[in-house]
Amino acid sequence: MTWDITGMAAVANIGVSPREIFAALCAGQESRTPLKAFDPDKYRAAYAYEIDDRPEGGGDTPRRATRWLTTVVRQAVADAGLDEDLSQIPVLVGTTMREQRSLELWWRDHAQVALEDLHFGTALKETFGASTTYTFANACSATLYALAMATDMIELGMADTVVVAGTDAATESGFGTLDRVQTDIPDALRPFDATHKGMLMGEGAAAVVVQRDGTGNGPVHARVRGVSMNCDAHHATAPDPDGITRAVKDAYSRAGVRAQDIDLVMLHGSGTPRNDLTEASVLRHIFHSVKTGPRMTAIKAMTGHTLGGSGLLSLVMAVLAVKEGTVPPVLGLTDPIPEAAGLDLVQGSPAAADVNIAQINAFGFGGINAVAIVEAAR
Repeated sequence: MTWDITGMAAVANIGVSPREIFAALCAGQESRTPLKAFDPDKYRAAYAYEIDDRPEGGGDTPRRATRWLTTVVRQAVADAGLDEDLSQIPVLVGTTMREQRSLELWWRDHAQVALEDLHFGTALKETFGASTTYTFANACSATLYALAMATDMIELGMADTVVVAGTDAATESGFGTLDRVQTDIPDALRPFDATHKGMLMGEGAAAVVVQRDGTGNGPVHARVRGVSMNCDAHHATAPDPDGITRAVKDAYSRAGVRAQDIDLVMLHGSGTPRNDLTEASVLRHIFHSVKTGPRMTAIKAMTGHTLGGSGLLSLVMAVLAVKEGTVPPVLGLTDPIPEAAGLDLVQGSPAAADVNIAQINAFGFGGINAVAIVEAAR
C-alpha cells in the first residue's frame, strides 16, 4: 500500500515555500546569522539559523511556532486543492518544544500568553475548525512519527486524508542546554565534515497532506511507501547503531524495497560528532554490498536543526529532489570524516541524479528513531 502526498508547504530561515528553500539549498550560501533572540553575552555559541520575523529593534514575540504552523497547514491544504475546513480531517503535529518559547516570554517578560495558547490544537480549531488534532513531542523524529501514524490511520480506515505538520521556534532553555552540554561550540553546523563540532538551532515549520491512494482531486507530488519508528532507549543522548539499523531495515520491509533500490538518502546530519559517526557507519554497513550507492545530502548545514519539524522538512526537500532530478550539496563539506568513506555525499554544487526512491532519516535523543521511504509519483 502507498499513500499520496498531495500538498506540501514549508518555512525556514532560507525561504517561505518549499521551492524557495530548495533553491537556496542548491545555491549553497551560508545562512547562519548572529544570535538575535537571546542575549549572546550569556552563551558561548554566537550563531543560530533563525527566521527573521521578529520586531525591529530586538526582542521576541510569543506564539511564533503556532503562527508558522497555521501558515504551513493553510498552504499545504491549498496546494492539495482542499478548502480550509478541517473539521473532518485529522491534523497531526510533530514538535520538540511546542510553545515553550511563549512560556519563557510569559515568565520573564510578562508577555500576554493564555494557557490555551500553549496547545497547537487551540489555533488549529480556531483557524480551520479542526476537531481532531494530536501533538507528538518525539524530539527530532516527531514529524516522521506523525507521518507514520497518519499512514496507519488511513490504512485502518480511520481517515482518507490526514494533514501532518511540524513546527519549532528556538527556546532560550533549549539553546542554553545545548550550549552547556556540547564540549566544543560550533560556529556553524557542518555535518560529516572533519571540522564538525556540534549542532546549532534552527527554526521552521513544514506540512504535508497525505491521502489514500487515488482519493485526491489534484496532482500527486510523491508517494509514501513506508515509515518505520522505534525507541531503542539505549542512551539519553548518544545514538545507538543497532537501533538505527533496525529502523532502516524495518522501513525497507514496510516499503517493500531493498538497499539497492534507494537513490537518495536525506541524512539526519545533526553535525554532532557522535551522530555523524554513527549514522555514517550504519549507512556504510547498509549499502556495503550495493555496487552504486545512493546520493546523500544533509540540509541542516543551511537550515540549522529545526528540531521536531526537521524530518518532515527533509522529506519535502526529498520530494523536490525527486521531481527536479537534482540533489543539493552539503554546505561546507570539504573534508568528510573517515567513517563516511565510500558514501556518495554531495559536495560543492548540486548533483544531477535520477531519483525514484528516497530515504529520509530522523534520529532523536533517547533513541527515538524514524525512517521514511518515498517514491516518485510517476
